[in-house]
Amino acid sequence: MAGENETVSAPIAKRAPVERVHHGDTFVDDYEWLRDKEDPEVIAHLEAENAFTAAQTDQLQPLRDKIFDEIKARTQETDLSVPTRLGDYWYYSRSFEGKQYGVHCRCRVDANAEGIDAWTPPQLEVGSAIEGEQVLLDSNILAEGLDFFALGAFSLSHDGNLLAYSVDSSGDERYTLRIKDLRTSELLADEVAGAAPGATWSLDGTHIFYQTVDESWRPDTVWRHRVGTGSDADVTVFHEPDERYWVSVGATRSEKYLMVWLGSKITTEGWVLESSNPEGEFRVLLPRREGVEYSAEHAVIAGEDKFLILHNDVVDGVKAENFVLAVAPATDPSDMTTLIGHREDVRLEDIDAFATHLVLGYRRDALPRLSVWTLTPEGFGELTELDFGLELFSAGAGSSPEWEQPTLRVGVTSFITPMQVFDYVPATGELLLRKEQPVLGGYDADDYEQHRDWAVAADGTRIPISIIKRSGLPDGPKPLLLYGYGSYEASIDPSFSVSRLSLLDRGMVFAVAHVRGGGEMGRLWYEHGKTLLKKNTFTDFVSCASHLIDTGVTAPDRLIADGGSAGGLLMGAVANLAPELFTGILANVPFVDPLTSILDPSLPLTVIEWDEWGNPLADKDVYEYMKSYSPYENVEAKDYPAILAITSLNDTRVLYVEPAKWVAKLRATKTGDNEVLLKTEMTAGHGGVSGRYEKWKEVGFEYAWVLDRVGLADA
Repeated sequence: MAGENETVSAPIAKRAPVERVHHGDTFVDDYEWLRDKEDPEVIAHLEAENAFTAAQTDQLQPLRDKIFDEIKARTQETDLSVPTRLGDYWYYSRSFEGKQYGVHCRCRVDANAEGIDAWTPPQLEVGSAIEGEQVLLDSNILAEGLDFFALGAFSLSHDGNLLAYSVDSSGDERYTLRIKDLRTSELLADEVAGAAPGATWSLDGTHIFYQTVDESWRPDTVWRHRVGTGSDADVTVFHEPDERYWVSVGATRSEKYLMVWLGSKITTEGWVLESSNPEGEFRVLLPRREGVEYSAEHAVIAGEDKFLILHNDVVDGVKAENFVLAVAPATDPSDMTTLIGHREDVRLEDIDAFATHLVLGYRRDALPRLSVWTLTPEGFGELTELDFGLELFSAGAGSSPEWEQPTLRVGVTSFITPMQVFDYVPATGELLLRKEQPVLGGYDADDYEQHRDWAVAADGTRIPISIIKRSGLPDGPKPLLLYGYGSYEASIDPSFSVSRLSLLDRGMVFAVAHVRGGGEMGRLWYEHGKTLLKKNTFTDFVSCASHLIDTGVTAPDRLIADGGSAGGLLMGAVANLAPELFTGILANVPFVDPLTSILDPSLPLTVIEWDEWGNPLADKDVYEYMKSYSPYENVEAKDYPAILAITSLNDTRVLYVEPAKWVAKLRATKTGDNEVLLKTEMTAGHGGVSGRYEKWKEVGFEYAWVLDRVGLADA
């Protein structure tokens, strides 16, 4: 197994004690000095950790290469997305064998096509030339000479003549915004540096609206840029001083209105402006009220402009935790009439409006679902839930940008079903398959199984577990990778993964613990896994692990826990809570020093996080509660599982210093022989390395370590 290489010693970080004092409590932090990434000693330590990790896993290189080759062999590297119609063009993206990034293209719609034929995407062949194809943006060219590349905005003007796009070249999520004239393929002189990733056009294509971030990386300001002018002439159209709120800008699907949205974790506020009047003043839709969230979509119902409003305010004396759908005149959004009332078993999530129908997204029984609601000249017609005949699945509305179109693009996937792209025809109920994600090498979904199991938490709550494995595995406990997240109401929904096959085909079971703090089972599922109930997230995961062991699915000597970011906090917490249940823990960009971070308002994103974790600066109870579960503070002299922590030097969301401190303390404190490894990407951000081949190599690195821990390295 990895870790038996005795020729290289593990780096031992120096101790430089500093005291952190809050609410009469003193915590001595020996490793806070690792925060200064401008200090050559810090960089030297991270590089020593990388060298140690490389030495300890060097013997896994052949397995890493094999996994990379398997992913590559299963992936149709030269491929096209399903074309999406916008105006007079079909838009699609291409990928090419040997190229890291995608290429965005378009071709003209057949001018003679009528009816549904005009909305039937052309069957584009991978190996043949496409008549009239225009390359809009080749990310491979943009990425030349860069160690890191991420495309932010990709936004077309309403007439299809101009493209606004933005690029991040360091991983710090600050983008440079440019405009390309698609008629001439020339770049305009316009350039905005330091923008957040999005861009929204006015209806006439004369202006772009974009955001910038403050020193804490919080999007706080919306700007208006007039095409053809310098960025020094850009106008601030909205600024939000309250550090709890993020600001975003966009447009309604109808494009009649521009929308500025402000959101904290628990409160939202929308501002609206007619898109035809880009230099006008935004006006508030519904004034913010603490604890009330809402979203709004423009619709034309029975010939009148309306706003469809999803909200969780009090209705008939009851707080609508799972949201209700209301309708209001565009002239008076406060005059709301409820269309769909509150249900404890259904969480309403979004509403999209088209000229002839509405699309409602919601979740029931821990699965995301879609219904289409037809509109009639009098108002509302039939509401139809789409059925895909799968036990576990994810269904979501895809790209359908036109206001008046007779089809709805839908994506459907599961843990064993490659992504399927359909066009649903509301008028007839037809579901037309447009594409299924190709998996090369003879993939057959019937060779695999997915099912739902339930663990029971200490308080009696039933916790859903998704279990995925290859069919026909022998009886008895099996190697298993248990994934969890459990924060921000994020749901880990069924989705297909080509790379995961490299685990399943070696006999490893993959499972997802849908713990509280996520959103799988509705708003209260989230509420019961945050702030002063956060520990439910961690104990739920332990309950799921124990259930899988007690039912004979796996055993502690072959069970590995996996989580990233806030899921990395989960990993650190369960390592302290129940180390005996796991043989290994994989933690990506792990939020393992949360109390230090949340106590420092100057750090990126801290203040807005107080609604998620509580404010330990102001509240002694929150401080003591967070300290009682923070992975870093609670490292003890006991046997831990083997741990692999992976982070990025330029991550602005979870700073590299958190796993660096955690690993240093683990190594100095723990007992036993299990190895603790830290791998830092020195040129990447929160999402890790960029480029698909580099990401496949990273997956190979992680999976090889996982397989080695459970004795499947030679399987």
